[in-house]
Amino acid sequence: MTIRRLLPGDAEAYRALMLEGYARHPDAFTSTAAEREALPLSWWEKRLDASAAAEQVVFGAIAGDLLAGAAGLQFQTREKARHKADLFGMYVAPSARGAGFGRQLVLALMDEAAGREGVRIVQLTVTEGNAAAQALYERCGFRPFGVEPFAVALAGAYLSKVHMWCAVAALD
Repeated sequence: MTIRRLLPGDAEAYRALMLEGYARHPDAFTSTAAEREALPLSWWEKRLDASAAAEQVVFGAIAGDLLAGAAGLQFQTREKARHKADLFGMYVAPSARGAGFGRQLVLALMDEAAGREGVRIVQLTVTEGNAAAQALYERCGFRPFGVEPFAVALAGAYLSKVHMWCAVAALD
């Protein structure tokens, strides 16, 4: 397993992996597979900005030649919120689950956050009831700080999101 930052040249594989995630787990994401599928490849390439000061970064878990997992980090740009980053889009393909890819992705993102001047915390949301994902985040040092009711509308139902945070220094 290799964990590395994804670059614009990885956009097709990243798009395919995430579309699989949106389709398999519509309750886990706020975007739908149809919404993301309609986006041009350039949108996915932009998300994989290779610059050192990129507002967002995405890391991938590579197994052999296969992109088996991905997760991103969005750095806040507003002056009063620059000490925060948001973990987004965590997905590991079913065939790669249980091998530690999720944990390694979270740790890589926390290392990336630690390398950014002024970043003190990483936040995320996880769908309430997704015990496996929440347990993973808790093992990585994240703690819940609230629940957002009616966060996502899906098939006539409303799902809540658990908000979690972790101090960047917690993994030092």
